[in-house]
Amino acid sequence: MNTMLDTHAIAETAKAIVRRNTEEVQGGGDFALFDRLFADDFVDHTPQPGGTPDKAGARLLYGALREAFPDFHAVIHWQAAEGDRVTTYKTYHGTHQGVLFGVAPTGRKVQFDTVDVMRVQDGRITEHWGVAHLYSLLQQVGVLPAMLPGA
Repeated sequence: MNTMLDTHAIAETAKAIVRRNTEEVQGGGDFALFDRLFADDFVDHTPQPGGTPDKAGARLLYGALREAFPDFHAVIHWQAAEGDRVTTYKTYHGTHQGVLFGVAPTGRKVQFDTVDVMRVQDGRITEHWGVAHLYSLLQQVGVLPAMLPGA
């Protein structure tokens, strides 16, 4: 067995699963696929405020984003994998047509960057760590000022 080829195959498979989540679940709203891609014991190490760090919490967040932005989708700029962990840098896009974090729809087109890491084991997403530029998103929907004080 060639360990280098095995490691590469694991990484490529993991990247494909994460890409399907980004494109088909988050972007396409395929929650039946969500249920197949995410392990039942999934752990989100960086849940959004008020969210839970489990599969139900991730599903709730994805649903809330699709309700707030029916055209929600991401452009993946790059992915890198080390073993079973996939790091993805992407920009989410959407039109604010539903309530978001208690903010009434504005009709504005928004975009915000995200970097996340997902662990994929046995073909399922088991863990997540991520950082989203939500300050930028809240600026775009008019909740926060466009500039920091004193800038």
